[in-house]
Amino acid sequence: MAATSSKQLKNICVLSEFCYGKYKELVQAVIDLDRAIAERQLHLVYGRGNRWLSKLVSEAVFVRERQVLGIIPKALKPLGCLPDPPTGEELVVSNMQKTISEMLNYADVFIFLPIDLATLEALITFTSWAHLNIHKKPIGLLNVNNFYDGLIAFFNHAIKNYFIPPLVKKLFICVPTANELLDLLQAYKLKPDPMTLALAWATDDDGSNPRKKCKLDLTLHL
Repeated sequence: MAATSSKQLKNICVLSEFCYGKYKELVQAVIDLDRAIAERQLHLVYGRGNRWLSKLVSEAVFVRERQVLGIIPKALKPLGCLPDPPTGEELVVSNMQKTISEMLNYADVFIFLPIDLATLEALITFTSWAHLNIHKKPIGLLNVNNFYDGLIAFFNHAIKNYFIPPLVKKLFICVPTANELLDLLQAYKLKPDPMTLALAWATDDDGSNPRKKCKLDLTLHL
């Protein structure tokens, strides 16, 4: 599955928690999201380590003849809790950070269902990277049963107390239904922070920012 331009939404990355938690509403929300993805002829990228939701989302989209790519760290493969064989294509990576990196590479947009700690890391990473002008891809929160109200309250509190710039709240869209979320993500236009707009990020392997050997002694002396 090839990555496409962020201006044309084709590959949707859906991220979720490890299981369905206590939200009965989540089942219907996933079904609605599956249907919306298929009807819009979009493809799916997802974290294959999420057992219950990943199986439901990936199989439903695959049945509707859309392309599916599951990304999983090698360490999670032996757990025996994954749908086997994998739905669609599978990409095995070395670690969690590589998982996030590959999701950013393949997806045009990110949608977060209710999440666990590992997926919260991805949400904060994608939001932070959008603010730092590392990517310009939309981020959506499917606010099932008001799951993200607490997170929104945290951002509001941090913004009110000048720990986070107000523009950060505009880096993601938070609504309760799948079709509304996809409509807003399709029309999304990033409003970059002028402070980070001029940042130029170099990759480790392009030769423009070679690593220097550090000779510091970091031994802890008690």
